[in-house]
Amino acid sequence: MLLRTRILHTLGFASFFVSITTAQSCTNYGISSASGGCLCPPGFGGSNCSQPGCGGTIFDGSNRSLAPSSDASGGFPNLTSSGCSCTSGWRGEGCNVCTTASACQAAYAAVSGNASSGAATAQASGLNETMVCNTSPVVWAAGELSCQVNNPTLQAIYPLQSTLNIQRTLNASLSPLLNVSGTVLSPNGAPAVYAQLFYSGVEQFYCSASSCTQTSTSTSDTWTCSTLQCQCIPNTSFCGAVSASNLTGTIDPLSGPLTIVCDNTNTCQFQQQVINSLFGSSGLTLQGCVYGECVTQAVIDTSNGTTSGQTTGFSPLSSGVIAGLAVVGSLIGIGLASLIWGWILQRAARNRPFEGGLNGGVDVRWSNISYFIRSSKGDKTILDSINGHVAAGELMAIFGPSGAGKTTLVELIAGKAKSGLFTGSITFPSSANARRPRVAFVPQTDILPAVLTVREALTFAASLRLPESLSSERKAALVSAVISRLGLEDVAETRIGATDGSGRGISGGEARRVSIGLELVGCPDILVCDEPTSGLDSVSARRVVNVLKEVAQGGGALFGSAEEHSQGVAVICSVHQPSSRLYHSFDSVLLLSRGRALYSGPGGLAPARHFTSARDADIGQTGDSELPPYEEGHNVADYLLEIASASPADSISNATILESKHDTQRPATLNRNSDEKAKGPDVEALITRNRGTTGQYATTFLTQFQILCGREWRLLRRDKSLFFTHLIISAILGVFCGGLYFQTGYTIAGFQSRVGCLFFLGSLIAFSSLSSLYNIVEIRPLFVRERSNSYYSPTAWLLSRFFFDVIPIRILPTIIVSTITYWMAGLAHDAAHFFKFLFILVLYTLVMTLFNFLLATLFHNGGIAILISALTALYQMTYAGFFVHLTSIPPVLRWLQWLCPLKYTLEALSVNEVGSGLMIVDVLQGVPINISAELIMEMLFGFDPTSYYRDVLVLFAFIAGFGIILIGVVWLKLKEKR
Repeated sequence: MLLRTRILHTLGFASFFVSITTAQSCTNYGISSASGGCLCPPGFGGSNCSQPGCGGTIFDGSNRSLAPSSDASGGFPNLTSSGCSCTSGWRGEGCNVCTTASACQAAYAAVSGNASSGAATAQASGLNETMVCNTSPVVWAAGELSCQVNNPTLQAIYPLQSTLNIQRTLNASLSPLLNVSGTVLSPNGAPAVYAQLFYSGVEQFYCSASSCTQTSTSTSDTWTCSTLQCQCIPNTSFCGAVSASNLTGTIDPLSGPLTIVCDNTNTCQFQQQVINSLFGSSGLTLQGCVYGECVTQAVIDTSNGTTSGQTTGFSPLSSGVIAGLAVVGSLIGIGLASLIWGWILQRAARNRPFEGGLNGGVDVRWSNISYFIRSSKGDKTILDSINGHVAAGELMAIFGPSGAGKTTLVELIAGKAKSGLFTGSITFPSSANARRPRVAFVPQTDILPAVLTVREALTFAASLRLPESLSSERKAALVSAVISRLGLEDVAETRIGATDGSGRGISGGEARRVSIGLELVGCPDILVCDEPTSGLDSVSARRVVNVLKEVAQGGGALFGSAEEHSQGVAVICSVHQPSSRLYHSFDSVLLLSRGRALYSGPGGLAPARHFTSARDADIGQTGDSELPPYEEGHNVADYLLEIASASPADSISNATILESKHDTQRPATLNRNSDEKAKGPDVEALITRNRGTTGQYATTFLTQFQILCGREWRLLRRDKSLFFTHLIISAILGVFCGGLYFQTGYTIAGFQSRVGCLFFLGSLIAFSSLSSLYNIVEIRPLFVRERSNSYYSPTAWLLSRFFFDVIPIRILPTIIVSTITYWMAGLAHDAAHFFKFLFILVLYTLVMTLFNFLLATLFHNGGIAILISALTALYQMTYAGFFVHLTSIPPVLRWLQWLCPLKYTLEALSVNEVGSGLMIVDVLQGVPINISAELIMEMLFGFDPTSYYRDVLVLFAFIAGFGIILIGVVWLKLKEKR
């Protein structure tokens, strides 16, 4: 009942034409004549143009008989009850529409005495001035039309016959009516429209429109006018006779453009903002239209389909379409320009002469290294004044119990970003020409691409870490040599698999060697490994250490690389508890205890002898020593760990520490004196320099993007589970949703179901995009590792993810489920609205995918990110406008709707649906309803019917905003920090 009341109330305050109220002395927009009377539109007369003609023809002008007032009609002239009938050749309400040429000729001859207009000059001009009756929708000079208004909703309120008469004047000077007495075709001779609505023979209101243009095609004729005005006639049926349906308050003040579209099927459409909101985007449909225009054949012949104010062909593109094309064109232009520029840089890099030739031969020296972690309880010292030195070609082991600071020290040497405070210096005395050395770091945990084979993973690393000027053949040869030296030939074509034991693949020892190989293919000058033997059996650990030993001694030349003059590589390893055999493989040893160095010097038995001498010295001085004795034949590594665990550095006398420092003075082959150091300037450690400087990547952006896309494509082909799961589920959900809303009807309940179907699709996208969040969380460690080693730019990685994650796994399933649902549910059956529908859902898919990408990069804990994403989806469902009318939300919370992407999505989808001309055909309380779905949409959901392109722009803004923030977060936050 409430809905019926609201509809009837809206109809009572709607208008069929746009108007501007003006005071009139002559009704029907007649104009005052010089004699003091009124010049009236054709078909009207009387002292103030308020009486319609009764019988006769429009050529009779002021001499035409008029319909008298009728008491039965409230004192208004009534064409029905006055017994007015049309003469032969004339029809329509008021008999103003001609049907034959003879009728026009006879009527004109009766007034002028001639059967043709301009007969006096016809022979001289050679033109055919014969009067004809034009019965097509196209107007040549000034034509009449009369249509029936048979809308069921209007008939429920006004059950008698309603008729609309329209006089369309294109060029008054060409019409034979121009000189008819008491008649005006246009106030100033310009194209104009006069219209009158008759209800049961009584005029209800009248309108006038100027600044009109005519557009004609072979099947239709369109009039578009900009300046309209309408006037209700007081106390008529439409305008006050029944107070409940009084249209005066809305007809009089309305304004806006008017469009009249007529076709060859005797149907016309009245299109105006308010009318469209009531009766659909096609406006109010008029049926049984008859057209008639008395005009000379010469006018038709000379006009050739066009006259003043008339155009033919296609209408111009709307501003929204032009803006959209401009945006798309700009994006395509920027993309092409970037692609061309990237290709130029790529070609230049590949043609650049290879400047390699040297690797290795770089010493490492660290002095007074201290590291602190600040907290509310004060600074915590992790490393305290550590000194050490490793020469090129030497393999050093850093020993110490858990918590001694081994991992922290090797990370600082490798230049890894740390969260604490670092003091001291790490230098590379022998780095040639101040070249920044290539420092490779193998972390304690193996983070590898599970789907790739061993060879593919190494090739990927070599392609990104070696210069583009180095040929693919030489890179492949280097990869093969690394595989051979690491003993990975048997598993070279085996997929790596999950390194956490959750999936089949290579063994732990093989995975550790692959991690080392990923660094070796970059031909490093220095190799730093964090506990490379942890978790391995003795045989696997021995093999790993042997490889490291060979790398230290042979450098890049060991692998037959392009670096023909390779020298030894400084290799530094933190080791927890090696076997005796493993221990003796190391050239030098650094022993840490609680952040301080107890020993730094040669390996083998030298540390045991040093601490034995120190123990003897203590006993000789004090009679006792805290250092345990060394038993011959025991594992030296175990002895050193016993010392580091049982004896804090503070308990060792200064003399002992000084001796250890003295003992670390190495032979000339392992140390550089001040003269040698002066030969090459010190190079700051990577920790003290910004690794994000320009040119840190070995390859160009386009090459990075190509190689990343190649890997993503390979991953997609091999791990099809996620891809096919999305496709299958989307197809199933499409059939389910399409069946649920199958061929939705055109009632009010059916329209609610249509919007419900659109809401379901939006909600489905919001929740299904959660898989993109998990996917980023899953691959984030691999990205962080590869980024820390300068494999590629984060932007290149994001673009590759877009093309091989967003498009196949997000957008394609969206298209599948939407297409199936769209046609099964019986939504707008035309291609234009279908593709606009798809366009909105694709935009929303991009919004939600980028949003989930952003959450995955912002929160290290994937559970928190998933929770926030789910809660956000619920928030969007609340503020989308389906469950609650947005205007009914308290103002303190209503503003949140503007931050809801689903609101704009659902609004755009709904507007697109009703924009197809969707009409609601229903019966409410016995009253038939045939109105535009646009009205119901505004009433039930509060959506703006003109908001489609605005919503598109807002969704684009969300995409741009989330995209920019995502890039910023990935660059600034998603990086290695230990």
